[in-house]
Amino acid sequence: MNTESKQNMVQIIRSGKAILGMELGSTRIKASLISPEGAPLAGGSYGWENKFEKGVWTYDMDEVWRGIAGCYADLTEDVKKRYALELETFSAGGFSGMMHGYVALDKNGELLTPFRTWRNNITGKAAQELTKLFGFAIPQRWSIAHLYQAILNKEEHVKEIDYLTTLAGYVHWKLTGERVTGIGEGSGMFPIDPETLDYDKARIEKFDRLVAEKSFPWKLRDILPKVLMAGEKAGTLSRSGAELLDPSGRLKAGIPICPPEGDAGTGMVATNSVRPRTGNVSAGTSVFAMIVLEKSLREVHPEIDIVTTPDGKPVAMAHSNNCSSDFDAWMGILGQAASVMGMDASADSLYGKLMPLALQGDPDAGGLLAISYVSGEHITGFSEGRPLVVRRPESNFTLPNLLRSLLFTAFCALRTGLNILTEKEGVAVDEIRGHGGIFRTPEVGQRIMAAATGTPVSLPEAAGEGGAWGMALLAAYMLKGRETSSLPDFLDSLIADSLGQAVKPDPEDVKGFNEFFRRYHKGLSVEREAIKALGEVET
Repeated sequence: MNTESKQNMVQIIRSGKAILGMELGSTRIKASLISPEGAPLAGGSYGWENKFEKGVWTYDMDEVWRGIAGCYADLTEDVKKRYALELETFSAGGFSGMMHGYVALDKNGELLTPFRTWRNNITGKAAQELTKLFGFAIPQRWSIAHLYQAILNKEEHVKEIDYLTTLAGYVHWKLTGERVTGIGEGSGMFPIDPETLDYDKARIEKFDRLVAEKSFPWKLRDILPKVLMAGEKAGTLSRSGAELLDPSGRLKAGIPICPPEGDAGTGMVATNSVRPRTGNVSAGTSVFAMIVLEKSLREVHPEIDIVTTPDGKPVAMAHSNNCSSDFDAWMGILGQAASVMGMDASADSLYGKLMPLALQGDPDAGGLLAISYVSGEHITGFSEGRPLVVRRPESNFTLPNLLRSLLFTAFCALRTGLNILTEKEGVAVDEIRGHGGIFRTPEVGQRIMAAATGTPVSLPEAAGEGGAWGMALLAAYMLKGRETSSLPDFLDSLIADSLGQAVKPDPEDVKGFNEFFRRYHKGLSVEREAIKALGEVET
């Protein structure tokens, strides 16, 4: 990745040539300000959490705008500290969010029902029926599954829908007035036709016929956002949008904005994984692997999403709802213990000192079993979750083994999905590129992931910048223009030399993970009984 001198950085920001990317993730909203050459200049963040209300995982939309404004304010403060400058404008921007979900708006732009996030497993019947109707895997997270489930539930709001979008699409619409989506984000709303690079027309018509007897005042195509490719322009920042982003009024309107993308698309961009046979794993609250395909899959697999790169190439996506949440909860408990003992309990200290202990554990985590289902897990057939740790009396119950089991289990559902691709479909991947919070201690995350996937794992230099940086790169690509360069070539020109050294799978780690993986699948019966015994989740 190109580097910039501080003097040059000051000039880039002062002249308005910097580029902004922002991503609304599960636990943090992040902003990244970059140079036209892709070098990070400044960053900002805002912490937030989803809520479980009336059986639905959601975020309050007022908090969305408080978070966006707070994140942008944090970014401007970082610019001020680093360069003694006020950030007043930038040359282009882009906004990303958690992929999938359900944002239904009426003709006045008002929310018809609380935002339903990707984390919900409440659309099982709809997903099953649509998968059969389309001959195409429709996961429960997808927007079309949420819409059809609302129809099956006879929810009154459905007839009033004027616009159906995702979190990223909603934010983009409020900032620009444009009802559009990037193709990668759109591919998690409704199936994409690989020839037309738009929603699949035949399947749109099938859906309209399916619900025709309901006599809704809309057709599906009319309420979905328009699909755009990476590199296309997707409107400009409006005056009201600028005020939402920067309530101080300092930010200027009229800035070009690129198509909104989901966190899957920004992860592919941030790791330069947009060519066939490349893949990346994003590991945070959820974990998903994106493998860019050389050819279409032979069969429909409900456990596997077929989505696209931001420039429309087909991607097999294995998505697990649960990754780091339970591990983070355990780290919180260990932090409380450290604090009681008068020790440093900061997050950086805890993760930096404790995570490496996982590499000192027994290869199979000493016979321990952890299942980290904070929420449901569609790959293994759970609509709810109860995090648990189980051991036999003779298990080697040590801190390193506990930590190792918690890291191993974070990738077991993902591995279940990947096995479908590698064993049933013969999908090949040369290297996995990792990004996300679980890689904050690089060697640990890489070794555990390599053991779980049996594939070399590299950690791109700017992986810590995450999806916000990937979104900023897409905005930079829009300025470059897709007519002058393909997205893979554009990314190669900026970040091909920053991928880092791949960590190859250690045979003992692989053997240990495979033993744990078998134990995990046997232990899912314990998880089912825990859900029954502990009762329904309180709402």
